[in-house]
Amino acid sequence: MQNYHKELTQKEINQFVIERFQNIKKSKKVRELVEFQAMNKFLIMAHNQEQLKILGRIVASYKKIKFSEILNEYEKNLNLCLQYKPTIKTHSNVIMHIFGFFSKDFSDLEKNKFFELLKDYKNEKITIGDILAEIHPIVFRFDKTYLASQTYFLLYANSEKGDIFKALK
Repeated sequence: MQNYHKELTQKEINQFVIERFQNIKKSKKVRELVEFQAMNKFLIMAHNQEQLKILGRIVASYKKIKFSEILNEYEKNLNLCLQYKPTIKTHSNVIMHIFGFFSKDFSDLEKNKFFELLKDYKNEKITIGDILAEIHPIVFRFDKTYLASQTYFLLYANSEKGDIFKALK
């Protein structure tokens, strides 16, 4: 069976994020910047973990610095961050952070399956889109609403793939 799923290019992903940030700039609301940072945490982490910390500090400084300055500084660092291309290593780090949300809820069989998927990803047997497609339904199964709002799943998951964890229930 032919797979017609088209994974987004890095350019398309970056463009999506920048367009959403432009909406934040227009809104001029701190709350929306805080939400943007939260929703894009794992995506930013996949690009550059150090920039994630810097962007977090910029957002947290909203009580001390004029919001217009915060937006300028955030935009500069967001653009810098997006210049870094995610790697297998950085994506694997994000996947392990996501695993932390489920590790206590997983059975030993599910943990083993998770690490098998991660190993297949690291060995380039599956794509980041494939592993995220397997994980995404678990977000809802365990009601992890914080993860459900992550643009990381929206932009990287292969929506055509199934859910191997269904078979393990």
